[in-house]
Amino acid sequence: MSIKKQTQLLFVYNADSGVFNLLGDMAHKVFSPKTYSCNLCALTHSTFSMRDEWKAFLESLEVELAFLHRDEFKTTHPEREVGLPAIFLQSDEGLEMLADAEAINASQTMDDLKTLIRSGLEAHSIEPGS
Repeated sequence: MSIKKQTQLLFVYNADSGVFNLLGDMAHKVFSPKTYSCNLCALTHSTFSMRDEWKAFLESLEVELAFLHRDEFKTTHPEREVGLPAIFLQSDEGLEMLADAEAINASQTMDDLKTLIRSGLEAHSIEPGS
């Protein structure tokens, strides 16, 4: 099945945007990584940037990607009150949950997270790519 151009995989981090929040998140990752509140961030980003393996995985997906922080998501989708982090499929039909906070937080490794995303895409009849 071909993917509609308007379909996006939307990643929503359980962290706020902005320079001061970024600096606080970096410090939290360094000094207290086990209590960091965004497993999506912890698995996919090092202290300073996106992990190369994660970036390559994202580039292999045959779907458009979008990323929002918690505050940005609340602004653009005030009607959606969900636990974060979360991954959605966003299309002409609206926003549909692909992976909720419980599933993301249960992922122990990046491979677990990749499998979760691939399975979610396949369940929605979207070919995840290589």
